[in-house]
Amino acid sequence: MPRSVNAVASRERRKRLLKNTKGYFGRRKNVWTVAKNAYEKGLQYAYRDRKKNKINFRALWIQRINAAARMEGISYSRLMGLMHKENIEINRKVLADLAMNHPEAFKAVLKKAVGTKK
Repeated sequence: MPRSVNAVASRERRKRLLKNTKGYFGRRKNVWTVAKNAYEKGLQYAYRDRKKNKINFRALWIQRINAAARMEGISYSRLMGLMHKENIEINRKVLADLAMNHPEAFKAVLKKAVGTKK
């Protein structure tokens, strides 16, 4: 009895993967085994970098807050400590946006946090 294989499904699976590797360099786009490895590695990078993206944005926000705070004569860590002490709960994303786009609002927040402790 001949071996039964589902060639239609196998071909469809390969075509779908090769369609996803369109634009890859060299044999990564058209040789099945190389393309499969490249595609799977790409999915691993995508998963890892979705997490890394959040870390990168947090670091960017901290840099922006620090730069704006130092222009007012206070360090980032001191500002965040004073804000915590004064129960000012503004997250870093919003604080960085204020520092970049609305400096007068950032100064108001800074003045509220610092008060007379500067």
